[in-house]
Amino acid sequence: MFKRLIIPLDGSPLSEAVLPTAIHLALKLQASVTLIHVIERNAPRQVHGKPHLATPQEAEPYLAEVQRRLFPSGIPVEVHVHTMAIADVAGSIVEHAREFGSDLVTMCTHGRGGLRKLLFGSIAQQVAAAGVPVLLVRPVEDGSPPVPCGGPILVPLDGTELREVALPEASALAKACGSILHLLMIVPTLETLTGAATSSSILLPATTQEMLALATEDARAYLETLTTRLAGEGVKSRGEIRRGDAAEIIAKEARSQGADLIVMGTAARTGMDAFWSGSVSPKVSERTHLPLLLIPVLEV
Repeated sequence: MFKRLIIPLDGSPLSEAVLPTAIHLALKLQASVTLIHVIERNAPRQVHGKPHLATPQEAEPYLAEVQRRLFPSGIPVEVHVHTMAIADVAGSIVEHAREFGSDLVTMCTHGRGGLRKLLFGSIAQQVAAAGVPVLLVRPVEDGSPPVPCGGPILVPLDGTELREVALPEASALAKACGSILHLLMIVPTLETLTGAATSSSILLPATTQEMLALATEDARAYLETLTTRLAGEGVKSRGEIRRGDAAEIIAKEARSQGADLIVMGTAARTGMDAFWSGSVSPKVSERTHLPLLLIPVLEV
């Protein structure tokens, strides 16, 4: 389970939107926290309307003030400023996560068009490719953070090992937080099929419809097996099957269930391959302000 969190902050209130969720988890998991700021080479003068922290003399008191203002005494907190200006901020966060032995990187996606795309395409890709789970928090429209309220933990599944890799972490979180796991299986409709299955649905709609019906029955049996197994491990869980587009259904189900967190297994390819290629994760993040915990599976 997560015992050492690392939180990159850039000095803006938007970046701090991750803190309520991170503090909640640190308390529940009895984890330590490292607040980090990386000095960026040729940085802009402002970030999200606030002066950019361009020197260690600006960043160090800021991190110390965040610790004093927001963190309860029960959480061990360290602060670190990477004093040498660098161009690759994402790479530096990965290196610091490795150096400090961090097992969870928590960061804000900022939720602003191009910035969100940049963070998903760069920082999240590199962190996940390093094999480190990532907790992404997107502020609501006014910049305020989501606040945990004791709701269930939503775990989307598709019957593959890729998604099921998220279950151990999700189960441990559920135990620590006293939450229930809401396991969600999504079976597409004819209209929401993608890839090669789209051609089959056009040429053989009746056959494809029958295959989707069988997939629904398989999903029901799969969920029953999982919930029985989790009960034996002392984890409260329930299963649900929905039909339609995966990202839309995940976001809708999270809202209707009052979930606190979405936990997903996701592929992390090494090298420069696109981490988000073919993934529903960024689409889910665009549709909800709930924290999204990504558990990477490394692929060579």
